[in-house]
Amino acid sequence: MVFGIDLSKLKLFASNSIVEDKIDQFLDKITDCGLIFQKTVQIYLDKGYTPEIELLVEQCSALEGKGDDLRRDIEAQLYIKTLIPDLRGDVAQLLERLDSLTNMYEANLYRISIQRPEIPQQLSADFSELMKTVVTCVETVVLAARAFFRDIDAVRDHCSKVMFYEHEADRINSRMQRTIYASSMPLDHKNHLRYFAERIDELANTAEDVADALTIYAIKRRI
Repeated sequence: MVFGIDLSKLKLFASNSIVEDKIDQFLDKITDCGLIFQKTVQIYLDKGYTPEIELLVEQCSALEGKGDDLRRDIEAQLYIKTLIPDLRGDVAQLLERLDSLTNMYEANLYRISIQRPEIPQQLSADFSELMKTVVTCVETVVLAARAFFRDIDAVRDHCSKVMFYEHEADRINSRMQRTIYASSMPLDHKNHLRYFAERIDELANTAEDVADALTIYAIKRRI
């Protein structure tokens, strides 16, 4: 509270709408990659490998590249224009942590495109559920990040939901692995399916790490 004003209620970049707009664009890229990831995985589960998957992988890769460019531009603005000197290190770290989510979306899509795992019909619904849960988890941490810049009081609620979805993803992943290893499939097939389940679940784990960091950044912003 300064001169009767609660600083936590103020937008972080109220005086620089250009930087704020670029942060919105950067966060949009994460959301868009998540939508492409969800669409690609569902197509693969429903139809197997199709040429459309390659187009979607390329779209995700292009979005990831644009996100990298935006992140570097935002970080440069933070330091060149000496914006928010007390928080710019935290903001730069936050952007890098968030950027890792688009990298993971892209990497998982390339794994599907290249390795083309054989997913049995009895596991299709579980893979779909896991995929949708981790995408929701990532999108929730994106909402938390948006709140950090605009409405810091909402950060805690969003981060709490991230934890819930991360636990759900872990639960689904554990159930899937029990099903996989209880099956009669060859061991190498079991290990391949486990690997893909773990790589998808890792998105939720990383989103939780971002949420943990956001919680600390929000506390520091209030001080």
